[in-house]
Amino acid sequence: MDREENELRVTDRRRVYLDDEGAERVNAEAEQPSLKPSYVEELEGRTKAAERQVQEVQARFDQLRQQLQRETDETRQRLNRSADERAAAEKAKFISTLLPVMDNLDRAIDAADVDRASREVILDGIRSIAGSFQAALVNAGVEPIDSVGEEFNPELHEAVDLEETDPEMDGIVIGQYSRGFRMGDRLLRPARVKVGRAPEQAREASEQ
Repeated sequence: MDREENELRVTDRRRVYLDDEGAERVNAEAEQPSLKPSYVEELEGRTKAAERQVQEVQARFDQLRQQLQRETDETRQRLNRSADERAAAEKAKFISTLLPVMDNLDRAIDAADVDRASREVILDGIRSIAGSFQAALVNAGVEPIDSVGEEFNPELHEAVDLEETDPEMDGIVIGQYSRGFRMGDRLLRPARVKVGRAPEQAREASEQ
């Protein structure tokens, strides 16, 4: 064999071309073959698809959460407005029931000044005013607390005085200084009362 036959021949498969400005570029045609088995490529494809699906689900979840938050805020605001309007309506209703009481007071004052009304007439006017006011309280759901003759109840009565009584009246309310009122189960104010005490119980109470 001669020397020329022993030489290795290398073929340059790259293409040389000129761009618009005449610069020479080299583009390798031969692509590197994939060294990964087909099942690995398939697993990678499935993983990427699963990741995209998770991202889509997360984006949808965030969108629904934001929508739910907006709806919750709107509902809360609507309920607050409704509660405020209801409270204002109840307040206006209660005040309107007190206006006749004010009218009766004005009439009683005018009658006392102009006609120099007698004591009985003035008392009748005051009783009428008290009755109107009592009716307004009842319409608003306010009830007076029964006191005199009832057994003393610390949840409803405030004992401001004691008076010695017969044993059978021990612990019984025998006098009232101011009425108590409640609205349903809520105590607005306790009745200020005088409570009877048998001599022995009164002495024990004073020694404590």
